[in-house]
Amino acid sequence: MSKAGGTPPSVASRIDGLIAEAKNKTGLEEFGGDSWREGLEVLVGSAMSEATFNDMGELGFYGTVVRALVNRLKIEDWYRRHPEIDEQEVAIEFLGVGLPRTGSTALSHMLGEDPAFRNLRTWEEGNPCPPPGVDPEADQARINGAHSIVDLGRQHMAERLRSMLPQSPTGPMEDHDLMALEFKAQYFLTMGHIPTYADWFTHCDMEPTYRYEKRVLKMLQWKTDEKVWRLKSPTHTLFLDAYTKVFPEARFVQTHRDVSRVLPSVCDLYFTLLEGGNPDIDPIYVGEINVEHWSIAMDRTLAFRQNPDNDAKFFDIGFTEFQADPIHQICRFYDWLGDELTPATVDRMLAWRADNPKDKYGRHTYDGAQFGITHEVLAQRFGAYHDRFGPLLG
Repeated sequence: MSKAGGTPPSVASRIDGLIAEAKNKTGLEEFGGDSWREGLEVLVGSAMSEATFNDMGELGFYGTVVRALVNRLKIEDWYRRHPEIDEQEVAIEFLGVGLPRTGSTALSHMLGEDPAFRNLRTWEEGNPCPPPGVDPEADQARINGAHSIVDLGRQHMAERLRSMLPQSPTGPMEDHDLMALEFKAQYFLTMGHIPTYADWFTHCDMEPTYRYEKRVLKMLQWKTDEKVWRLKSPTHTLFLDAYTKVFPEARFVQTHRDVSRVLPSVCDLYFTLLEGGNPDIDPIYVGEINVEHWSIAMDRTLAFRQNPDNDAKFFDIGFTEFQADPIHQICRFYDWLGDELTPATVDRMLAWRADNPKDKYGRHTYDGAQFGITHEVLAQRFGAYHDRFGPLLG
């Protein structure tokens, strides 16, 4: 939003201002290559021409952009001072994929209770520098800050968001902020009406993003003992071909649920996140981008899994079976992985489950019709997915 009576800035000048702000905040200059510029240009251009932010929405959106630039400057500064970080080998045991709202968050938190493996933790994901383990006091300060943010968020968050977004300051977090370092991140779509960026993102080349994420993972594990990663984000379901180019040894756990329950819930989550900063957001737009993105994701996954070698890398879990007996499903998964599931780890998993029941913050309801989602649309766009995984979609 431009000031009253002022001339709106160009996209280039707005980007220059954001870059200058990040450099001023850090005193640093080097971003490490320029692969990030295309995403930033499309993102800011889309926001300036299409978004309808109020003051809070604009502040939050551009603050997120600056944070990504600041983090990238800091990461490159650590590499400049410690080039030995690049000698780290990154091992990803598995990546959690599939549609959102399929139980994947609860699964990742329970799996995150196994201390033998490395998770991307909430307190480090959005603020990765200094690398964990370098300065214990700095680590504790970020953990304390994450506790404050999570607690504050729960106090002021809409009730239905509290029920949808279980968070732990020290627990596992999806890697949206790492993807945002290249400005190719799905969470930008929950900040504003940016359809041009939404379309571009769906078809962008994610290989550079995953290569940079690998660079960040090297830094994050550099001074920690656990080196084998367990990661999760539904976004990657869109880009499995690119992901396996960078992480060829990764295996996958895919969670499944009836799409007629998934899509309205996802849209309700997006709409709730959007409406605070975009009071005029159209729920039909929210429905359209989600149907488009997630149907493409399922089509691409089906195509990826047509290759028997790729399909053999997947372990599938249905939502209903997981909700009924999560430990049984996790035991099956550990057997498939060839990992040891110790009694102590099971106890921690059960304790997390007991402390985080499904309706801990209340039950939320949603209406697919509000978002233009009908049985006909779902049958047309997700029919092939249902045909392949029908028994798991109960």
